Amino acid sequence: MPTELEAKLRVSDHQPVRERLRAFGAEPRGSVLETNTLLDTPDGQLHARGCGLRVRSAVQDDTGAVTCTVTYKGPRSAGVLKQREEIETTAGDSDAMRALFHALGYTRSLIFEKRRETWAMSGCLIELDEVPHLGLFVEVEGPDEATIHNVIDALDLNAAERVVDSYAALLAATATDGARELVFRF
Repeated sequence: MPTELEAKLRVSDHQPVRERLRAFGAEPRGSVLETNTLLDTPDGQLHARGCGLRVRSAVQDDTGAVTCTVTYKGPRSAGVLKQREEIETTAGDSDAMRALFHALGYTRSLIFEKRRETWAMSGCLIELDEVPHLGLFVEVEGPDEATIHNVIDALDLNAAERVVDSYAALLAATATDGARELVFRF
């Protein structure tokens, strides 16, 4: 079963991280504007189990090309880094995928946009994320804890605040109106 292993760090500015990435010869992989739709059963069964179901549409900044991915995330495992089962596949049409899940009884629980710039370095993907209402983050996803920590060291991010919660959980915590469906856009 595929496993996601990552560190998420809150930063005040992406520019110093970009400069360090360039200095270390990291490979830029492009930037996108994502729209993430999280789905759940009407009674919140997935959330109650610590799981998630997401349909993501990403528009490439340079070409305008649109990609769609569907992701299931299992409950988070204990540990310093965020680790959880992740099953992901591409799909041709995000609207059709959301309609399919709706027909199966899932409803939208959260929609949020995210600006993401991706880099590759030392076997890791480094994501520079901007999320409305939350700010700026750096995610380092890699094959093992040692590699991830080495990249964090190289990028001089050891003093950055570590964040264990997902963007969805962080955004849901900001909601005060008790709405069933939460939407966060730029």
